Amino acid sequence: MGLLLLLTYSLLSCYLQAGGVVTAQPQILFTIRDITLSIEPSNDVTRDTNVTLRCQAMVSSSGEEALSREYTIFKDGKTVYTKTSSSSEDLVYPLPQARVSNSGKYKCKINIEGKQLTSSAQKLIVTGLSRPLLHLNNGVVSEGEELTAKCTAPGETGSIFFYFYEDSTEILERQVSSNQAEAKLRLSKVGIHKIHCDYTVLVTPDSFKSEGSNTITVSVKELSITPVLEIFPQYKIYEGDQLTISCSITNFRYKPENIQLFLSQGTKLLSIGESKVNHSMVALAKDPGEFECGLEMGTLVKAATKTVSVTELFSVPTLTMSPAEVFQKDDMTLTCRSESYASERLSKEDLTYTLDPPESPLTPKGTGVFSGRALLYDFNYTCVARAKGIVKHSKTMTVRPKVSVSIPKILVVGRAVLHQSFKILLPLTHPTLTVIPDVAEISEGDHLFLICGVDGTPPVTFNWYRVGNPQSLHSTTSNMNHSNYQVPFLSKEHADKYYCEAVNYANNVVRSDLVIIEVRMALWKKVLIGGFCLLAGAVLVVVLVLCFKSKRGKREAASELSVKPSSPKSDDSLTVTLTHDTEVFNADTVRVDKAAVSVWSKRPPESADEEESSLESNEPDVEYTEVVHPQPADPERAPLRKGTDTVYSELQNSPHGAADHHDYQGSVEYAELNGEQPEINHHHPEVNNYQDLPEPVD
Repeated sequence: MGLLLLLTYSLLSCYLQAGGVVTAQPQILFTIRDITLSIEPSNDVTRDTNVTLRCQAMVSSSGEEALSREYTIFKDGKTVYTKTSSSSEDLVYPLPQARVSNSGKYKCKINIEGKQLTSSAQKLIVTGLSRPLLHLNNGVVSEGEELTAKCTAPGETGSIFFYFYEDSTEILERQVSSNQAEAKLRLSKVGIHKIHCDYTVLVTPDSFKSEGSNTITVSVKELSITPVLEIFPQYKIYEGDQLTISCSITNFRYKPENIQLFLSQGTKLLSIGESKVNHSMVALAKDPGEFECGLEMGTLVKAATKTVSVTELFSVPTLTMSPAEVFQKDDMTLTCRSESYASERLSKEDLTYTLDPPESPLTPKGTGVFSGRALLYDFNYTCVARAKGIVKHSKTMTVRPKVSVSIPKILVVGRAVLHQSFKILLPLTHPTLTVIPDVAEISEGDHLFLICGVDGTPPVTFNWYRVGNPQSLHSTTSNMNHSNYQVPFLSKEHADKYYCEAVNYANNVVRSDLVIIEVRMALWKKVLIGGFCLLAGAVLVVVLVLCFKSKRGKREAASELSVKPSSPKSDDSLTVTLTHDTEVFNADTVRVDKAAVSVWSKRPPESADEEESSLESNEPDVEYTEVVHPQPADPERAPLRKGTDTVYSELQNSPHGAADHHDYQGSVEYAELNGEQPEINHHHPEVNNYQDLPEPVD
C-alpha cells in the first residue's frame, strides 16, 4: 500500500513540474466590424505602374492582448496571397510593375479564431502590352524543310496565346504560361514569304491582343525532284480499252527509303511504291477520269494529275412493253434496246440482250425482243446489255397484269343425264371481309366477328389470315356464300391487319382486301377514369362550399335585422336580431314561443262559412297595428340581450261603422339564443291595465 502511494506521488510531481496544470486564462471578447479593400494609386493603371492592394479591417476587442489575424487576398475567386499577423495595421499586397495579366477582381478576407469577414470586390484594369519579337533560325529553306520560329512577349506574364503568320495568313497557334513560344513551320509554296507573330493575354473573361511583331522574309527554293504521270493510250479511249498508268520520279537524287509514291483515281487508291508505280485497268465511262501521282518525301508533298476522257461503247439499255397494259395470261412483248453505240468499234451483232432474272417466263423472239403470256401476279424485269466485256443494266420494270372480268364456267359435278337437271359451278368473285362490331367501335373485351363473303357456287372453303403469319387462323367449309370467324374477349394484342381467302370446286382462290383492327380501351376503364375525375371534382366543390358557408355563417351571426315602425310619424326604429331559434316572450302569460323565421305570421284565409258567420256577428272586427316606442330603462327588469318594447293599437270596427279605439300596450322582447334559455320578463303593472295581445300564429 505504501509503495502505491509513493508511485502516485511521484507521478503527480512529474505532472505538476511539466506544466500539466493549466491555469484558466480570461477569454478575450472581440467583433469584426468591417473590412475594406482599396487599390492604390487607382483602379485603372497603365503597364509598369507599381500597384498596392490595401486591406483594412476594423476589429473591436475587450482586452489589450493582440489577436491573431489571418488575411487572404483573392483574384477572380482564387487565392493569390495569405498572411497571418498579430498587428492591427493594414495588410499591404504590392504588385510592382503591373502587367495586363494582373487585371481582375480582387477581394480581401480576415479570419480571427473562426470568425471571418470578406470585403467587397475591387476591379483592377492594367492596359498596355509590349511589342512581340520574332526570331527565325534560317532565312532560306528548301521545299519541305522545317523552319524554327520563336516569338517573345517581353516582360509579360500570365496565360498567353502566340500566333504565327505566313503572308498575313495564320498558320500556327501556341498556348503557353511563359512569355515566349517556339514553333516548327513548313512553308507551303516555292518563293518569297513574309513571317510575323503576335500574342494575346487571356484574363478571364477578357483578353488583350498585342500589336504585330517585326516581319522576317524567308525564301523557299524548289527541289529538283518531280512526280511524273503517264497514261496509255493517250487519245480516243473507249470503254473496254486496256489502260496502262505509270507514276515515277524525275531528277532522282535521294535514297528510296525517303520517298513514297501514291497512284490514285478519284478517291480510290490504285497502287503505292517507292521509285515507280504501274497499274493496268479496263476503261469505263462511269468511273471518274481524274488520275493523280503523288510524291511524299518527309514533309514535302508534290502531285501530278491528268484527266482521261472515256468514250461510251454503248448507251445504257431501255426496256419497253407492248401493249402498255396487259391482263392476266394475255400476250405481251418486252423490247430491250441501247439507243446509241460506237459503230467504229462495235457492230449490232456484238451487242447482246438478256432478261434478268433468267427464270423469266418470256422467251427471246429476236435481238432484244422477248414475248410470252402475262403472269397472274406482278413481276419485275431488267434488261442486260453486253459487248466486249462491258455489261450495263436497264432500269427495272414492274409488270402488273390486270384482272379481267371472269367468264362464268359451267362445270358438271358428277354425271350429267340428258333432260335432267345438273349443277352449274360458278367461279368465286368479289370477296369481302365484314367486321362486327364496326371498326370504329371495337374495344377491349368485345367479341369480334370476321365475316367472309363471296359470289359463286358453294360449297366454299374459307380461310382467315393475320398479316405476317402464313398460318391460317381458322378454316371452314360452308354450303353458303359466307362464313364467320369469331375472336372472343379482344385485347390490345389482337390489333393487326386481317384478310380472308376463299376457294370452291372451280379452284380459283380469291382474297379480300385488308381490314385494320384497332382495339380501343374498354368502356368500363373509361367510366372508371371519368368517375375518379368527377369524384375529385365533387370533393373539391364540397370543400369550397363548406369553406364559403363557414365564412358566411360567421358574418350572419353578427348581422342584425332592422324593423321599422308601422306609424309613418314615428322616427324611432326597432332593431331585432333573429335567428332560426328566436324565442318570443309574452309578458302576461310568462310563455316562451319558438319562431322559425319571424314573430308574426300571416293569418290563414278562413272558409266561406266562417266569413258569413263573421258578417252576421255583432262583435266588432279587431285589427292590430304595430307601433314601436322606445321604452324607458327599468332597473327592476331582468336584462335582455337584445330587444325593444312594442305597442299594439286595437281597432274595433262597430257594426255601425264607428271605430272604438282601445290602446293596448304589451311588452314583447326578442332574445337571441345561443344554446341558452332566455331571461323571462317580470310582470309590470302598466301592462296589466290592458288586455293580452293575441299570440302570434305559428
